Amino acid sequence: MKQIQAYIKKHKLNDVVRSLRKEQCVSGLSVMERHGFGLGWAEADEAEQDMLSGIKLEVFCRNEVVDEVIALIEKASHTGLKGDGKIYVSNIEQAVRISTGERGEGAA
Repeated sequence: MKQIQAYIKKHKLNDVVRSLRKEQCVSGLSVMERHGFGLGWAEADEAEQDMLSGIKLEVFCRNEVVDEVIALIEKASHTGLKGDGKIYVSNIEQAVRISTGERGEGAA
């Protein structure tokens, strides 16, 4: 099982969610507002209001669909401009569905 974290622009959120729902390759996702910076960020003032705002998506999926999920997020969030975002993939060792006690990929 994989965890995908995608940092995208706010205005691309609906496109990404629509794309993932249409293909039905993930069981769900979490969305968090975030502030931060990447390469090339000016160090004029380190206050939070000077950081860029955006969205962090967190998705869990089966190993066999991870490339498809990445491609969907990448395509739906692409504008061609600097700061489109990043996608990170991590391995998940265990998942537990609290309501049923189910473990493994079925719990994702």
